[in-house]
Amino acid sequence: MAPKLLEIKDLTVGFLTDKGFVKAADRVSLSLEKGQTLCVVGESGSGKSVTSLAVMRLIDYAGGVIAEGEIKFHGDELTNKPQDEMMRIRGNRISMVFQDPMSALNPVFTVGDQIAETLRIHKQMNAREAWNKAVDMLRLVGIPDPEVRAGQYPHELSGGMCQRVVIAMALACDPELIIADEPTTALDVTVQAQILELLQKLKRELKTSILLITHDMGVAAEMADRIAVMYAGAIVEEGTAEEIFERPRHPYTLGLLQSIPGLTGERGTTLYTIRGGIPGIGDLPAGCRFNPRCPHAKERCFREEPPLLPTPDGHRSACWLESGPEVKTS
Repeated sequence: MAPKLLEIKDLTVGFLTDKGFVKAADRVSLSLEKGQTLCVVGESGSGKSVTSLAVMRLIDYAGGVIAEGEIKFHGDELTNKPQDEMMRIRGNRISMVFQDPMSALNPVFTVGDQIAETLRIHKQMNAREAWNKAVDMLRLVGIPDPEVRAGQYPHELSGGMCQRVVIAMALACDPELIIADEPTTALDVTVQAQILELLQKLKRELKTSILLITHDMGVAAEMADRIAVMYAGAIVEEGTAEEIFERPRHPYTLGLLQSIPGLTGERGTTLYTIRGGIPGIGDLPAGCRFNPRCPHAKERCFREEPPLLPTPDGHRSACWLESGPEVKTS
């Protein structure tokens, strides 16, 4: 059997602090097939971005440490590769679209030069070939007058256009996997929809796989083939998009679904919120890490942490409730 495109197994990532080693991602296991979109969802602080940075091995530059576990790309282990080998993979076979396009782009170079640089490094194109390809990539992502825009600087473009430039840069070397970390957070609603539609279109046409990091279940509903729900550094539920939306098995997943405007209530009703806040990575409760906020918690939830196990519905959930939360999402 051919290996999965991306397979993460028991990945633990953390940071060395005054209190010792603190885990930001704890025994995370995920897999992604070729041509799929896997959405990792959860609130800020749940460990989503740390996991994505670990895949790219950029966590090394952020002061993080991969303590244990495996990250395999086409069966090839990434956790023990030296950074010079990872530099040949990043931007080439695996690319990343960052949350804030203005921070991801260099303000002193034109956008065309920044795309062309990637092509010169990874595809050994000469300056003219790389520039022409950069213009083609801007055209591919729907930027009007790409010949003109290629010669402009990031501050001369709108936020939506800058995000398209970042996507063009990520796609320039025909990567097999794109990691998109909250790619629409800084954009208004109309532009968000355009960017998501663009990612879907490019996935279909270029057969690229996407690992999409988001806090928005509405985005996951539109984009995902599979969904992994993260809470306080751990995966608490994982399955197909249909399974997660139709039959959520974890109370945290249900809370995220009920928080989607218009999903569970009539117009004008109060928006549902999950009580409390996500715990700090160095201050996790005993037992289930969601128990302080869970309306269904029972005695066992405060003593034992539930493992991530298969459910009768065919996906995975880390919850002691045998049949899932008894609340409907529609």
